[in-house]
Amino acid sequence: MNYSRHFLNRFSSHLCGLCGLVVKRFLSVFSLLFSLILVSSAADMSPKELAAAVAAKQEGTAYVRLRLQVKPSGNAADETLQLQVKERRTKTATDLVYQILWPQAQKGESVLLHQEAGHLASGSLFTPPDKAQTLAASQLRQPFFGSDLSYLDVIEDPLSWENQTITGTEVVNGVNCTILESKPNKGESEYAKVRSWIDPNRLVQMRIEKYSPSGEVKVRIETSRVANDDKGRPIPANLIVQTPQKGSVTELDGSRIKHNVTFSDAEFTPEGLKQVSAPTTAAE
Repeated sequence: MNYSRHFLNRFSSHLCGLCGLVVKRFLSVFSLLFSLILVSSAADMSPKELAAAVAAKQEGTAYVRLRLQVKPSGNAADETLQLQVKERRTKTATDLVYQILWPQAQKGESVLLHQEAGHLASGSLFTPPDKAQTLAASQLRQPFFGSDLSYLDVIEDPLSWENQTITGTEVVNGVNCTILESKPNKGESEYAKVRSWIDPNRLVQMRIEKYSPSGEVKVRIETSRVANDDKGRPIPANLIVQTPQKGSVTELDGSRIKHNVTFSDAEFTPEGLKQVSAPTTAAE
């Protein structure tokens, strides 16, 4: 009787181990197949479908805590800002508010940017205690808080442009990327074209280059770190921005992000820039 019980226990243990191995191998195979399906489906997308799939991850409302560090060329000291960002994006329009939280001497300095698809961008600045300014078209080309990005770089969305073309593939930071080339309609942008190196598996832009009409690279943006957002989706968490003509570098860390935040319409107005407050539903 004891021998039979011992045999049954050993057989049961062996069977459980075998079942566990089968389950693990099944999950591994399923995971591999799922990844291959994702890559295959992304590879089968048309240029416009690929652009739309990447852009769709940005749609909706979001609150971001952003660290911006400017590293000038030469011996000039680095400058670091901490900002809060309020975003409201749809397929046809984008509203952005950036407000400095630190350093204390600049707290409250704010910018509001707005653009509708196919139209020129507009913007407003606010400097405490009471200086408000509407940005002219030429001022939108000026540096965004002293960085290597302009206000237009921040608000423009080349993925929404009508003209999209896939020009090839290239490895960026160990990732085989699809190169998407976006061209604006006449008067839609100061750039002649924008190229995005897109990870087709995660739908993340690993590199962006913006070109002048003469073919010169004006701005290069590299994704140095990819992280999952609060929805579990891969996003560019850290960016390195370079303007080859200036020789300076701007680093951005925007990994602290909260989606589906409720904003009032007033927050996206010049008057709303005077209030520096985070939405109550956003992560601190």
